[in-house]
Amino acid sequence: MKGTVTAVVGANWGDEGKGKVTDRMGAAADAVIRFQGGNNAGHTIINEYGKFVLHMLPSGVFHEHVVNVLGPGVALNMSGLIHEYNQLMSRNVPKPQLQISDRCQVVVPYHILFDELEEERLGSRQFGSTKSGIAPFYADKYAKLGIQVADLYDQDRLSAKLNHALEAKNTLLEHLYGRSAMASDQLVEQLMQEGEIIRPFVCDTTVLMHTMLREGKSLLVEGQLGSLRDPDHGIYPYSTSSSTLAGFAAVGAGIPPYAIGRIIAVAKAYSSCVGAGPFVTELHGAEGDELRNRGGEFGAKTGRPRRTGWFDAVATRYGCMLQGATEVALSMLDVLSYLDRIPVCTAYEIDGVRTEQFPTTGLLERAVPVYEWLPGWKCDITGIETYDELPEEAKQYVRYLERQIGVPIRAVSNGPRREQYMERTE
Repeated sequence: MKGTVTAVVGANWGDEGKGKVTDRMGAAADAVIRFQGGNNAGHTIINEYGKFVLHMLPSGVFHEHVVNVLGPGVALNMSGLIHEYNQLMSRNVPKPQLQISDRCQVVVPYHILFDELEEERLGSRQFGSTKSGIAPFYADKYAKLGIQVADLYDQDRLSAKLNHALEAKNTLLEHLYGRSAMASDQLVEQLMQEGEIIRPFVCDTTVLMHTMLREGKSLLVEGQLGSLRDPDHGIYPYSTSSSTLAGFAAVGAGIPPYAIGRIIAVAKAYSSCVGAGPFVTELHGAEGDELRNRGGEFGAKTGRPRRTGWFDAVATRYGCMLQGATEVALSMLDVLSYLDRIPVCTAYEIDGVRTEQFPTTGLLERAVPVYEWLPGWKCDITGIETYDELPEEAKQYVRYLERQIGVPIRAVSNGPRREQYMERTE
């Protein structure tokens, strides 16, 4: 096994800027692999072709030499994928190499319907779902009701599996949600039609990945969302439904665990969050609006205003630990250039007791941030091309965050484009 695997994952709640890092690093990779999640989040990329938000496609699709893989751990929304692929073609992006695992499971229209109906039923108790069908999809996956891509090419098998799934679903539709029952015929027709469109891309991606590693290829696995949305280790139940951690890449991409030698956790120079759940450093009112607007903090998938706050060293240190981060890429440093002083949350106070540990959700909901203040640099840094040229106060801020999280910050971004990342030289 001569090849190498690098993981790019989120250190926080998601929306950290992973797409730009993956797009940038994809130029040197032979393959980019999505290993979990579906089209419930987006990676924003700005390059020579324009601005793109990828929800389903891997971030390597802008590099012609890169093999882009949707691994068996992905929630495949076929209509979303087809739309996204066609969008690239319409904007003169070179035709990407795309491979989809035949073991990947597909998001069925009833998954999206149930996601919408349940959020509506929960009302004020809802979890902030993107209504992309992700929780119902993964519920079916682990209840052995999922539809694999391979099933799309066997009509009898597909029909039988859908009828089996609909037995319980129609009871819920009629008696819990007051809706009409669904028939399988239309679903079979739609799924098989979409299956034919993606057929040229379908293969055994696990064998492909192992072959590439034996050939000494460089693989890049990209995670969706971030550590704190992990269902086992994050702010459950305000989490996603698949593991967001680099360790899961071995499962969701079909690669050996020991092959993952480099784990880059992406963190913002401040905090942002889409969706419900505890968010200790959250800002409200004019202060939060200003940070949101300066950072362009609106959800890539939903367009919802993101919740914003100051850098949370407690949460980021925990997130990097979960990821097993070997290094951190710090994004959006330029956004903080308007501040005279910059707060950093270094501890929480819970019921009068100070802690530097990230607690469980119930305690987290009662946590109050403890801040340290650093001097701002008060100048535009977006035109700076090397780390050494940054104002001393900006470098001091980076060094301080590094000490707080205990992981080397190897790269810093000072703008939205892929080339606006500076390797750290000190």
